[in-house]
Amino acid sequence: MAAVPRPRTTTRDPDELAHRLTAWLGIRLPGAKAVDVTVPASNGMSSETLLFDIEPPEGAGHREPPLRACALRLAADPAAYTVFPVYDMARQYRTMRLVADRSDLPVPKVLWLEEDPGPLGAPFFVMERVAGRVPPDVMPYTYEGNWLHAASDGERERLEAATIGLLARLHDQVPAAEVQFLALPGEGDALRRHVMAQRAYYEWVVDGLARSPLIEDAFDRIEELWPRDPGTPVLNWGDARIGNVIYDGFEPAAVLDWEMAALAPREVDLGWTVYLHRFFQDLTVAFGQRGLPDFLRRDRIEARYADLTGHTPRDMDFYTLYAALRHAVVMLRIAYRQAHFGEVAVPADPDTLILHHGSLRAMVQGSYWDRAT
Repeated sequence: MAAVPRPRTTTRDPDELAHRLTAWLGIRLPGAKAVDVTVPASNGMSSETLLFDIEPPEGAGHREPPLRACALRLAADPAAYTVFPVYDMARQYRTMRLVADRSDLPVPKVLWLEEDPGPLGAPFFVMERVAGRVPPDVMPYTYEGNWLHAASDGERERLEAATIGLLARLHDQVPAAEVQFLALPGEGDALRRHVMAQRAYYEWVVDGLARSPLIEDAFDRIEELWPRDPGTPVLNWGDARIGNVIYDGFEPAAVLDWEMAALAPREVDLGWTVYLHRFFQDLTVAFGQRGLPDFLRRDRIEARYADLTGHTPRDMDFYTLYAALRHAVVMLRIAYRQAHFGEVAVPADPDTLILHHGSLRAMVQGSYWDRAT
């Protein structure tokens, strides 16, 4: 696994981006410059992130601009075989502002929204940069050698409890009536619309390419497991996982990445949290390490959430399967992007492009949670 190169995510030139960013910033803050512009090694597979500092105009003395340390979230490079068909930066910006205003979640302060693609080649927004550390995806935090794996059981339990607390407060504190702009189009309740959006996304991913029998089996299976009562929808973070949180020690300092936010049942977020950890844990075990089998366990997540909210999670076999299915569609798109750039060849069986095809198949068959630890 360590020898697998990180997939290409952009065709942009970082030096050119820095030059164009300084030109844009000079209009917002005349005389200011963007300095120390970097692309983090952990830059996401979807939107891009730039880190930079604002250098005050000459002669400004000790007077500082509104914020010196910044992060910029840039819509995906249109020339780089994007992961998603649409990148609505205004939607993310509005979501972050609303969550900051209506909850006590530590959401970075958003500073500017630029919807004109001219300055950097795509829309973007700028937010404050929060210091701290993030559980890594590559190599996964379940692997030996990183700060979270090296932590004590008690420290990881603190992080787990605080993170589930984020979900509980988000779902309880932000009024659903104020986030109707996140309601997905279509007919039926919020869950049906969410699933239909995923079906449309899958059709976009495989357009003109090999279809995935496994993903299609998973769509069939969730229909069989469909919840009798999905409940009242709430604001879902969307990409609810610890890899999207900056931690100060073992406490959340910033909640990041709101591009998948939507109105949906609470369990959509919970299922994603449970499964995305299982994805990394299963991968780690497959490569001969023990991982973190007692961390972010499904039973503990459900119990913590119930204690914090009074809502006992329901139909979690459905929601964890749905999370694994959604993740599989993303993984298939990323694999097809690698093929587009000549990094991999498409095999005869496209299901093998999905890293977690074994666990997804076990979920479809109903045997995964019997053997999971």
